[in-house]
Amino acid sequence: MRHILKYVLKQKSVLRSSTLKFTYTLLTKLVVFLSFKSEFYVTRTIYEKIIGEQVNRLNELQDPHIIYVTDLILCTHKFHLKKAYPWLTLTFEPIAVLGTIAHIGIGQLLREKGLEVEVDVSREITVNTTSYLVKGRIDALDKSNSVIVEIKTTRSTISSPQEHHIKQLNIYLNMLNYEKGILVYIAPSKIVEFSVSREPIDLEHEVRDLLEDKYHPRYNWECSYCHFSKLCPYYTVQSKDIK
Repeated sequence: MRHILKYVLKQKSVLRSSTLKFTYTLLTKLVVFLSFKSEFYVTRTIYEKIIGEQVNRLNELQDPHIIYVTDLILCTHKFHLKKAYPWLTLTFEPIAVLGTIAHIGIGQLLREKGLEVEVDVSREITVNTTSYLVKGRIDALDKSNSVIVEIKTTRSTISSPQEHHIKQLNIYLNMLNYEKGILVYIAPSKIVEFSVSREPIDLEHEVRDLLEDKYHPRYNWECSYCHFSKLCPYYTVQSKDIK
């Protein structure tokens, strides 16, 4: 196939009409594509990592008694939609891939410094005699100094920590009874850290608000990034803001 295309491309002298020139352009691009086409070695590896983790969570997403810490910091209706349509959570977006790669890379560096990475934490909360398991995964944990580290990737430079990220970190601090946490933001042009001190959080109250679906959305920008926007009765068109 390549040899035939290259032969045709060599016949440039006969390409006079606009149609033939257009055909020549397309064939040129095709030859270039075939010359550099790979077998998706790296892409496939990344895909299997990202999608594999999401598929493994599908059973938990359908369990009405399992709540993630991230469910407590964003739109409460999204939690209920995830339980009803868990397969819609599967996504493979480049920005998410970059975030995952950043977490893996920084996690490796922190592990070399003696920190534990990707630490699973949980706590059982009872609301109206029904038990729920609140689960989360801490990016990095410095047990010797009782410090929690959370890593965030962002498209824009951050001048102050985001409210929902502070709340997420505070939930972790309360779950482990630690006093200090660090938020690390990685943007294309800057890396910044913020120190966060623990503030009391009533997890039972937070879970109750989630179950009663009180905030939909909690922030104006959420609808613009939501996988469930086409199914959500609360969806509103908003300008995108920093996540």
